[in-house]
Amino acid sequence: MNWTLEVVLVPVTDMDRAKEFYGGKCGFTLDLDTEVAPGVRIIQATPPGSRCSIALQSGMPQMPGTKEMSPGGLHGLQLCVTDIEAARAELVGRGVDVSPVMHVGAAGWEDGKGDTWNSFMTFQDPDGNGWVVQEAPSELSER
Repeated sequence: MNWTLEVVLVPVTDMDRAKEFYGGKCGFTLDLDTEVAPGVRIIQATPPGSRCSIALQSGMPQMPGTKEMSPGGLHGLQLCVTDIEAARAELVGRGVDVSPVMHVGAAGWEDGKGDTWNSFMTFQDPDGNGWVVQEAPSELSER
């Protein structure tokens, strides 16, 4: 049996602002924006080329056995791209505040690209949820 990661909940305070950020600024495909029950809204968005989507929710009752996440409390979600400089230019061009490209060097984080698998940048959504973008040597289907 396969266990596929297909949706990650991203906690936000303002659904419409988050929809504009992820769909308009980040270029994610908006798959769904619907009210699934009275007062319960879900927006699902997928990064270009990804098989995993994010879900933004409002009014969803707490699922038994889980802890509530606070808006801005999600960090470390990682996206991979094959050209980090082009990806950075695209996000900056769309109005996203993105860190410079950096890599891990002998003294810790250093500016500029590194070797294979060692080039990164970061950005945050309007609530402060943090994302990492890493350069991969090829598309996932080719690895």
